[in-house]
Amino acid sequence: MAKLTGIKVVDLSLFLPGPMLTLMMADHGADVIKVEPPTGDPARQMEPVEAGQSVWFRNLNRGKKALALDLKSEEGCERLWELLADADVMIEGFRPGVMKRLGFDYEAVAAKNPRIVYCSISAFGQDGEMAHHPAHDLAVQALSGFLSVNDGEDGMPVVPGAPSADMAAGLNGLSAVLMALIGREKTGKGDYIDVAMYDSLLPWCAHIAGDAISGGNSPVSQSQRSLGGAAFYNVYKTLDGLHVVLGGREVKFAKNLLTALDRIDLLPLAEGEAGALQKPLVDYLRGIFSTKTRDEWVEWFADKDVAFSPVLDFREALDQGFVKERGLLVEANGTHQIAPAFRFQSEADWQPTDAPELK
Repeated sequence: MAKLTGIKVVDLSLFLPGPMLTLMMADHGADVIKVEPPTGDPARQMEPVEAGQSVWFRNLNRGKKALALDLKSEEGCERLWELLADADVMIEGFRPGVMKRLGFDYEAVAAKNPRIVYCSISAFGQDGEMAHHPAHDLAVQALSGFLSVNDGEDGMPVVPGAPSADMAAGLNGLSAVLMALIGREKTGKGDYIDVAMYDSLLPWCAHIAGDAISGGNSPVSQSQRSLGGAAFYNVYKTLDGLHVVLGGREVKFAKNLLTALDRIDLLPLAEGEAGALQKPLVDYLRGIFSTKTRDEWVEWFADKDVAFSPVLDFREALDQGFVKERGLLVEANGTHQIAPAFRFQSEADWQPTDAPELK
């Protein structure tokens, strides 16, 4: 039996953080009812479309049920109250204050169902001076400091490839909901959870912003070990204009590579401080990597014990043999779906399902 079988979730969230949270619950047996406005979750219209559904929408909403409700109407509100009467979890992602105006804030819902675990997801939390400031992932990353180190050598920040604030909120929300469900087993009472994208992302800076956290200066990418200042944690351009990375700063990896290149004399540079002291080694490696194509380097590194990887695009990444071997991308009924990231030995193998049509 799936771990969350018997758990009923009413999900009023749209787009990414909330739907990702409830996707992980649905993938493991929860009965998720996705409540959408009459026009539907905007993600339904996001291209590309495969087998009649948005790939984005299917991969975030498979295995759920969907119901269109107008919460500004008496009928819509009555139907939502019916759903919440025996719900275990409620998720919402509106701006702070919206649920109270609609009559479905935690106090109102818990008064009728004290066992409910109610989770609100927002950009900056339910209170404080930023509570009503509109923001999606990029703005949160900008205000949290992360965008400042998502930069190149010229110091120009670029749009991140991953919606880290969205995903951090979804993961934190899931963890908090499961904690609250465990706590309810002891107390019999649910709880209210305030999950902010900003709050969820901020702890991710502990390993790069130690000085700033302790009251000092902000990190500068080109002088940081994990942000571009270390030769063995860096990106290099190859002869064909593609890229590879060295992704392990341990001395053993530096020793192995520099020995293979007959430049063990450069090892003291790899052992030195990140930044200016390692720049001569970075420059040397740039020259070396520019002499072969990316795929030639992949072949060359095959028998070397070095943390090395080619930089792949998504087509190349998804076509790798181990992705198929681990069942990470599943094709079924004309659709492609990314499998759940975690699986339990005691559960049956996951099977892909469609996302629900709006009723």
